[in-house]
Amino acid sequence: VQLQASGGGLVQSGDSLRLSCTASGRTFSGYFMGWFRQAPGKKREFVAAISPGGRSTSYGDSVKGRFTISKDNAKNTVYLHMNSLKPEDTAVYYCATDLRGGWPGVAETAWGSWGQGTQVTVSS
Repeated sequence: VQLQASGGGLVQSGDSLRLSCTASGRTFSGYFMGWFRQAPGKKREFVAAISPGGRSTSYGDSVKGRFTISKDNAKNTVYLHMNSLKPEDTAVYYCATDLRGGWPGVAETAWGSWGQGTQVTVSS
């Protein structure tokens, strides 16, 4: 499976942004999809994940209440809606999935397939 992330950019504090991640080569409707981010000099951090059917979601503490993950299985696309952006949200955002099935957890090492990343920069 190939994952293509897009939608990043330069925004101001308080703005909103929507990231998209489209899968090709395989349908992802049966797998968890997730978003991670990595800021310069920091470890990759879990942001959000969504279950195969889209009914269950999970969020990292730093984004709860501000970010929403959703998916459109017909389009093989997962989205990350980011509201009330802060400068500390600045990072490269990666989408991920794991083709072994089941909930991979929040550790990046448990997710086997990754997109190339899209840069989000939030200015103060």
